[in-house]
Amino acid sequence: MDVNIIFKIGAIGILVAALYLVLKNTGREELALMAALGGLVVVLMMVISLISELFENVRSMFQLY
Repeated sequence: MDVNIIFKIGAIGILVAALYLVLKNTGREELALMAALGGLVVVLMMVISLISELFENVRSMFQLY
């Protein structure tokens, strides 16, 4: 696992939070919520791929085929 994934998740969080605040202050609460959910989905997809890779590594390490 690389440290870059942590920075990517942090950058996505900062961008989504800024976008959320801007949209909410302009009166577009629904669009702000959709942007926040979109950011959450992107981060969850990244984490799911990492968890899948972890399980594959554990499976190959203990030869559980």
